Amino acid sequence: MLKGSLERMTRELEDNRAPRRMRADARQKMTALLEAALEVFAKSGVNAPVREIAEKAGVGLGTVYRHFPQRSDLIVAVLQKGADSCAEAAAVLPAKYGPGEALTRWIHLFMDFIASKRGLATALQSGDPAYAALPTYFSSRMVPALKSLLETASEAKLIRPDVDAFDLLRTIVALCQGPNEEEPPYARKMVGVLVDGMRFGATDKIGRRRASK
Repeated sequence: MLKGSLERMTRELEDNRAPRRMRADARQKMTALLEAALEVFAKSGVNAPVREIAEKAGVGLGTVYRHFPQRSDLIVAVLQKGADSCAEAAAVLPAKYGPGEALTRWIHLFMDFIASKRGLATALQSGDPAYAALPTYFSSRMVPALKSLLETASEAKLIRPDVDAFDLLRTIVALCQGPNEEEPPYARKMVGVLVDGMRFGATDKIGRRRASK
């Protein structure tokens, strides 16, 4: 159920005998649709009219229902796309920034992803089985992405070597659930303190102890 909509879309693109340019156009339209859906959901809630999403994406209403027969299909696809984009950034950021800056920027992207989930909280808390596999999907994408950044930063002696990726993700999520009136400044401030804490011990006893084992 979790991957149904995106797999269906992929099969349709692969079976299409049109020129490659048309397949690229189809992908662009799908990306525009998912981005429009996220923006509309964040602004108007998960029960916003599908027609509003289609108009914002510049696609026909039939296109939306063809790929996403149920609203839950669209919500799952939106969140999957957000998770995939965040995870994929872990391979891109190190090519542009040093290990410490890449890690910090990725954490901020992850916080943005958490913020997008808040906009869909009503649906995610509904108990609909369509969303049951999302937590596992998020973890399977985010943990390896963050782990690679942590290892690189640790090897560069920029953070302590005993930071677990899964534990760090859980902590960031918890910090992002601060007072509603203070989000996101509250979350940014507290996660900044957390990141500073990871730098403590990067090259002192912890590093030497790990190296001696």
